[in-house]
Amino acid sequence: MNILVTGSNGQLGSEIKDIAAGYKNFRFFFMDLPALDICNTNQLAVFIAKNKIDTVINCAAYTAVDAAEQNTVIAEEVNAIGVLNLVNALAKVNGKLIHISTDYVFDGNGFLPYQETDEVNPMGVYGNTKRNGELAVINGDIDGIVIRTSWLYSAYGTNFVKTMLRLGTEKKEVNVIYDQVGTPTNASDLAIVCLKLLSHSNQLNTKGNVYHYSNEGVASWYDLARAIMELGKVDCEVKPIETKDYPTAAKRPYFSVLNKTKIKNDFEIKIPYWRASLARCISKLKQE
Repeated sequence: MNILVTGSNGQLGSEIKDIAAGYKNFRFFFMDLPALDICNTNQLAVFIAKNKIDTVINCAAYTAVDAAEQNTVIAEEVNAIGVLNLVNALAKVNGKLIHISTDYVFDGNGFLPYQETDEVNPMGVYGNTKRNGELAVINGDIDGIVIRTSWLYSAYGTNFVKTMLRLGTEKKEVNVIYDQVGTPTNASDLAIVCLKLLSHSNQLNTKGNVYHYSNEGVASWYDLARAIMELGKVDCEVKPIETKDYPTAAKRPYFSVLNKTKIKNDFEIKIPYWRASLARCISKLKQE
């Protein structure tokens, strides 16, 4: 099986690279800008046909949530039009697609973990463009699935965990929002799940199936920051503040916990608790 991983220099793509050698039946093509641009229709179609790509794991995304409020065109190009380009290119070769989406497709006004069938209502440009990308897969004439995840972090790239560890060494105290609740997700765990799904290729023979994946448990950003300082052994006080005290360009969902029952049942997946996965990531960062 020839697997194309787009956006391969990002958090999830980098984690997939780390474990790819353990999957001998897969031949991986790790591609990112400028070598491969999913917004370039011809370049993408030629690459997929030339390399006989069977499946794409689409990790490419415009994820700057606040900047997206101004950069609406590029956010739509990457998060929606680029996904449609993938769908169209794969339709020509009967290929499959695993597309990564986000909890930001929900408005966060509920109080129960979101199921895949719950109504979406994105509040900002980022969430809207990611939803449009989902629809490209859901309505596309290919075997493809969407995996929504939340609060992704990794030993790679820029993310909340690495930012807190840095600030913890620079400041004696930091203010962190306590009234937004979700679940942190270690990208290394999601990488394992993506490749496990490839091993169940028969179950990928579905059109527009949606799954939720995050680590287990629930936390606020404040809870997460406290855990980062504790596990990282950083002497920095974390003070809780409300969302209104930290205004941002884009609105965030207040509650975006994802229900993972469907993916656990369909693929017999056991999901690690968020603190355990966070500890593994921080240990890896310390070793580096």
